[in-house]
Amino acid sequence: MNDEYYLDPAIGRKSKLVHDTLQLVDGWPLPSVVEISESGTCNRKCVFCPRSDPDYKDVKEFIDPDLLKKLVSELAEFSYSGIVLFSGFVEPLLDKQIYNHIKTVREYLPLARIEMVTNGDVLNLERLKRLFVSGLSTALISVYDSLEDACRFEALCIEGGLHTDQYVIRHRYLPESENFGITINNRAGMMTGALFSIPEQSMALEIPCHYPHYTCFMDYLGDVLLCPHDWGKKNVVGNLNKESFCDIWLGKAFCNARNMLASGNRELTPCNVCDVRGTLMGQSHVQAWSSLQKKESL
Repeated sequence: MNDEYYLDPAIGRKSKLVHDTLQLVDGWPLPSVVEISESGTCNRKCVFCPRSDPDYKDVKEFIDPDLLKKLVSELAEFSYSGIVLFSGFVEPLLDKQIYNHIKTVREYLPLARIEMVTNGDVLNLERLKRLFVSGLSTALISVYDSLEDACRFEALCIEGGLHTDQYVIRHRYLPESENFGITINNRAGMMTGALFSIPEQSMALEIPCHYPHYTCFMDYLGDVLLCPHDWGKKNVVGNLNKESFCDIWLGKAFCNARNMLASGNRELTPCNVCDVRGTLMGQSHVQAWSSLQKKESL
């Protein structure tokens, strides 16, 4: 792995939020990020995304509101105060129910941060204001075309009366020589057929990864993935339609993966082909899981 790599400026912000929202229940940490990929569709095929692979399927299906309600009602039992992130493998604003989804999260989780990653393609002043009236905390706008568009989106946020902590403009239009403005990785081996092709790891990296310690990722079908980088859904650790949040988060599959990855052992699918630097955040969660394990072994 090359030691010289581009570091997305947004990582520092997220790392601080992950650390600051560590929440323990009987000694075990809740995820600081509950990420919801609430559909199977996006309107773009960026070169550094697996969707630019001709074989990657675009599925125009959306999350069942009852499934979202089940998730947040179970989190409400712990007075969850972490981040609920509408993002994943999709464009959230293509879902006409997104405003109602945000309202549902806010109703059940008044202490949570609700964030959204959007490309902004369908965003206008009316929709922006509606997002925040519904309960959104922060909009992270990924700008893919030009600096002019980035300036336009910033002006839109200012016109909408947003404070600087309510929006983040992410500059994704930079050239390949500047990593497109994003920390590039192979998306757990799913970038081999993308326009900006990145190979799988031929050998598993021998470095830790913290993602399963602080992130719980669920897609629109209720499938919970080991990692938000697993665009191929190669490691589904549970399904919220059939199991509870706690049964999945504290289940054998998640816990075994945490133990392996904390020690630098990536010999599990799809971690064995992944090149993600997974130690940029979440160290406090790793320590919390380790402390719990030591306590249980006494």
